[in-house]
Amino acid sequence: MTGRFANIEWPDIAQACLDTLTMLAGSLALTILFGLPLGVLLFLTGSGQVGSNRAVNAVLGTIVNILRSIPFIILLIVMIPVTMALVGTSLGVAGAIPPLVVGAAPFYARLVEASLREVDRTVIEATRAMGATTWRIVTGALIPEAMPGLIAGATVTAVALVSFTAMAGVVGAGGLGDLAIRFGYQRFQTDVMVVTVVLLVLLVQAIQFVGDRLARHFTRR
Repeated sequence: MTGRFANIEWPDIAQACLDTLTMLAGSLALTILFGLPLGVLLFLTGSGQVGSNRAVNAVLGTIVNILRSIPFIILLIVMIPVTMALVGTSLGVAGAIPPLVVGAAPFYARLVEASLREVDRTVIEATRAMGATTWRIVTGALIPEAMPGLIAGATVTAVALVSFTAMAGVVGAGGLGDLAIRFGYQRFQTDVMVVTVVLLVLLVQAIQFVGDRLARHFTRR
């Protein structure tokens, strides 16, 4: 193709989009899988809650804070041995998912904890008064009442993961970030950079739109 987009190879763009979506879907699912129960534990073991335990809460909080304080680009490099042990490679889509999850799960856990704190305590107390177990309180009261906040938190996390997938391109993870770095930056192909940035912006807009609609759907009025 000639003209302003002379350097664009659309099959490569399509493959990069697929890689980015695969990384996003896989890492977001695992982030919610690990981050949701971690956030619930942080809430339950907090002061004045059903399972209040200062020692456990302090340990969990410290781990979460340490992981959140490590810049993602450094986490990518530090986790290479762990990633190799888990998936057999530190490159490509598979090699990007473990550090993506480790970087995003603590972030989502804090958002979950914050959402659960917004639940009206009378709902929790009413459920406890009926003799409900802790599991029932969580699944029957906390999660349903906090659902809009949990979805909003997942949306914010998904947007952050899009940025993380772009940064993962530095270590050859594939996707739009990898394409932007290898061709847009290192080879000074501005048209490639522009196309990848536009696609990433559109992806973020789509995620935010879907997340907002779901949050409104689950909002109890």
